[in-house]
Amino acid sequence: MSQKISLKEAERKVFTSTVQDGLWDILIGCFLLEFTIAPLLSHRLGDFWSVAIFLPFWGLVYFAILLVRKFIVKPRLGEVTFGKMRRKRLAQFSIIMVVVNLIAFILGVIVFLNFTKIPRIAPSILFAFIILVIFCLMAFILNFNRSYLYGLLAGFSPLVGEWLFYKYGASHHGLPITFGITAVIIILTGVIVFVRFLKNNPMINIVVNQNDQPAA
Repeated sequence: MSQKISLKEAERKVFTSTVQDGLWDILIGCFLLEFTIAPLLSHRLGDFWSVAIFLPFWGLVYFAILLVRKFIVKPRLGEVTFGKMRRKRLAQFSIIMVVVNLIAFILGVIVFLNFTKIPRIAPSILFAFIILVIFCLMAFILNFNRSYLYGLLAGFSPLVGEWLFYKYGASHHGLPITFGITAVIIILTGVIVFVRFLKNNPMINIVVNQNDQPAA
């Protein structure tokens, strides 16, 4: 089956697929698994190694997603070079994420140095706020609307965890429970979206019309 589309339409379709094929959802959910499992390992491995142990896991997940994009997604949508506008948006997102993470690091250091002087709930509030900002920026800049919902789920996870800790004595401030539920919801959503994507985008041979130029 062959389908002739303009270069502009091919670019828009490929760009949209980067956040609408469910793979981002799966990657985000796997990332949040750290906050589910790491607290359970911190007593035996320490705070540093309980987090560092996830680096190979993230690498494997990211590599697997790259392979899926190359051999499953791209043959269905084609491959184009993004125009200036889309490259600019991706660059803006990268810069903003660096700034946000730098601010988060500075705030984290301040909280750590003044840990005994601040309310116990303050770190959880700060953590929730940073998570919400990151997810909302992702949703706004990349047109990834599901990220707003994910931001709320992940942002409330440390707050609900603290409530479970003080109300019911949940271990590790309730993080394994709340982030576990959030991670499972996001991963399952990603799997469902990906399966739907495969059904809606069968394998085709795309012929690009070179006379049409992508949006600047």
